[in-house]
Amino acid sequence: MVKIKFPDGNVKEFESGVTGMDIAKSISHKLAKEVLSISVNGVTWDLTRGITTDSEIKLYTWDDEEGRHAFWHSSAHLMAEALQAIYPNIKFGIGPAIENGFYYDVDPGEGVAIQEKDLAEIEKKMLELARKNEEYCRIDVSKQEALNHFSSLNETYKVELINDLEDGTITYYRQGDFTDLCRGPHLPNTSYIKAIKLTSVAGAYWRGNEHNKMLTRIYGITFPKQKMLDEWLVMMEEAKQRDHRKIGKEMELFMFSQAVGSGLPMWLPKGAMLRDRLEAFLRKVQKKYGYQQVITPHIGNVNLYKTSGHFQKYGKDSFQVITTPQEGEEFMLKPMNCPHHCEMYKFKPRSYKDLPVRFAEFGTVYRYEQSGELHGLTRVRGFTQDDAHLFCTPDQLKEEFKKVIDIIFTIFKALSFDNFTAQVSLRDPNNKEKYIGTDENWEKAESAIIEAAAEKGLKTTVELGEAAFYGPKLDFMVKDAIGRKWQLGTIQVDYNLPERFDLEFTGADNQKHRPVMIHRAPFGSMERFVAVLIEHTGGKFPLWLTPDQVVVLPISEKYNDYAQKVVNFLNNSDIRTVLDDRNEKIGRKIRDNELKKIPYMLIVGEQEMNENKVSVRRQGEGDKGSMTTEEFAEMINKEVEAQLNSIYNE
Repeated sequence: MVKIKFPDGNVKEFESGVTGMDIAKSISHKLAKEVLSISVNGVTWDLTRGITTDSEIKLYTWDDEEGRHAFWHSSAHLMAEALQAIYPNIKFGIGPAIENGFYYDVDPGEGVAIQEKDLAEIEKKMLELARKNEEYCRIDVSKQEALNHFSSLNETYKVELINDLEDGTITYYRQGDFTDLCRGPHLPNTSYIKAIKLTSVAGAYWRGNEHNKMLTRIYGITFPKQKMLDEWLVMMEEAKQRDHRKIGKEMELFMFSQAVGSGLPMWLPKGAMLRDRLEAFLRKVQKKYGYQQVITPHIGNVNLYKTSGHFQKYGKDSFQVITTPQEGEEFMLKPMNCPHHCEMYKFKPRSYKDLPVRFAEFGTVYRYEQSGELHGLTRVRGFTQDDAHLFCTPDQLKEEFKKVIDIIFTIFKALSFDNFTAQVSLRDPNNKEKYIGTDENWEKAESAIIEAAAEKGLKTTVELGEAAFYGPKLDFMVKDAIGRKWQLGTIQVDYNLPERFDLEFTGADNQKHRPVMIHRAPFGSMERFVAVLIEHTGGKFPLWLTPDQVVVLPISEKYNDYAQKVVNFLNNSDIRTVLDDRNEKIGRKIRDNELKKIPYMLIVGEQEMNENKVSVRRQGEGDKGSMTTEEFAEMINKEVEAQLNSIYNE
């Protein structure tokens, strides 16, 4: 017999060799139908794998990330089986589950190309195989057996992966005629997969190395019910309409130019206005919390980043330039702001009475991203962080951390990110060599984050191995209007950079002490935040933030002079107003300006001109009646004032 401990603390005895499916059946028939994988002593297993020792378990369904992971990982294997049936000479790279679905990197063979038009045939084959109810069988083999097997199949990519593994037991998974090198876990069988959509085909260098062969990457997603796929397709169509690249172009917010360089966004006047207002908003919030604005250069000496450890960790992903060839000094385009701020802290002696010191900067940094990974504003090579670094005593750490959480709460409230969770990202205890600093400092930093989050009432999850190399962090995950999850805002505790830069303060005991450093960026980066904000709002920004609050539309050019008079009055009343005096019909002007997401449209014609009035339309709400220009200006300013008061006076 083995003792099985459940998440609620209850313990039950089962026959040795009991499986996750057996345990689920012992609880309820409904759970047995819904369970997808099981955690055994913290490791996710197949439901069909026997448990032979006393264990703590947790059963995962579709509602759990671990359950979906097993479902989508199994689906990647099903797709590979279908590909093998259709393309006999195909070779396989890797096929992982990802956040939403899965992909497989494949080499279709000489002269063979898999294209978007081929996906329907692959989907059909996958469904045919899924209905065969093929079992996913786990098989333990030695490294040599694995090498012999995949060498005999001429699976060169798998052989390369096996050669990189340590000696010992390796696992296969086999379903039907397909066998893959894999740790699992997987579903019990293929019949769980009821609905399939292969979404796209892309190129991907083998193992992410641009010097290797370009493979074909096929993306897909699957569901246990057709209804769930139908709902997902509707959401994807909505996401397409909310795509920040599409809306950004329609609203004339930003642009890219190959002449300037890939991944280097340029903010057009309306986008610059939007960014300025976001920055002004955060500056005002930060001023309330005692931050001081600073500005640092776009470059730094390589030795600065060697001291911080960024060069050793990220040097290959950074841009390097030699700017003083005669002196032989080597500089880098700034990949991080924190080393510069550490040097600012050292500018003069600090006392415990001076702390906390809070430096804030909208600092532009540069990091190399492969061209295939660039995506609108969400993955770029140059971006501006709303960065700040706080230097405090150990006793001040928790209180300062909680104040940063308050700032993030303020931002989320102001921009209607109401649905969010927080992730505590800690060191991987089994891979400590990835991180710098002592165990003692890491333990203190991790405890401070966990306690501060608890005291602020945050619902948190813990992720091992997701910490920055110099310290643990608290990451905020928001759900947008259509349910997609984004990581926005991060706070990190750092005992290590103060040591590396020899930062000090004089304590009340007149002795030298090390400050603790907090890194924080509530927006994350201005580029990515604006992208997420566009997709969350569909471009319908709050009235206080939107670049153009009002557009005036004359019915014909006879009323252009009156329309211009209205524009001038509103602009002089601090209302951002533009004129659309194109020689177009009023219906066309209304439709075009609806696309630009301008909150208010003012229609002016003969009656409005004679009565010194405007006819008001609200974005998405239609006609709101007519009023004098003065009445309209008062209404708008009161609406903006109410929005800002609710933000700043909470």
